[in-house]
Formats: sequence, C-alpha cells, structure tokens
Amino acid sequence: MNWNSLKVVSLKGICMCDAKRKVTVIYCCDGELELYRKTQSFNLNEYGDMVIPEFFKRGKTIVAVCEGEVEILNSIGDRLVAQYWH
Repeated sequence: MNWNSLKVVSLKGICMCDAKRKVTVIYCCDGELELYRKTQSFNLNEYGDMVIPEFFKRGKTIVAVCEGEVEILNSIGDRLVAQYWH
C-alpha cells in the first residue's frame, strides 16, 4: 500500500472512518413471521454510505431501516398473533 496516496475523507471535520449513523433496523429472522427491531449505530464508508455488517444481516430478512430510534406502535405481526392465538 502506498501511504502517500492515502486520502482521509472528512465530513464537517469528522473522519468518515469514525462516523456512524444511528438507525432502527426492522427485520424478521429467517423462517419466522414475527417482526423485531434493533436500534444501533453503524459505520459510514468513505462515501458517507451506512454499511450494515454481514454478521448483523446473517439469518435475517431486513424489512426497513429507519433513521434514529423508532417506536413501533402496531404491526401486522401483532394483529396476526392477536387474531389466531387469543
């Protein structure tokens, strides 16, 4: 690697290698219908795009990625469970 050609991209004075975005990921586990959510901060790449690591995606189907922390009031899974199991 030629260290002289290495450039550090910054966004408003923040090195992109240290920048993160806080999101809520809504997902299903493979083979299940129940929806889950997890709020987490993920790294941004050198272009400013958020990258969800493979270890997080493994075994999941991601339904949505929302900015910040999201509270889900109701979802289709809630209605299905209430209809068939109560």
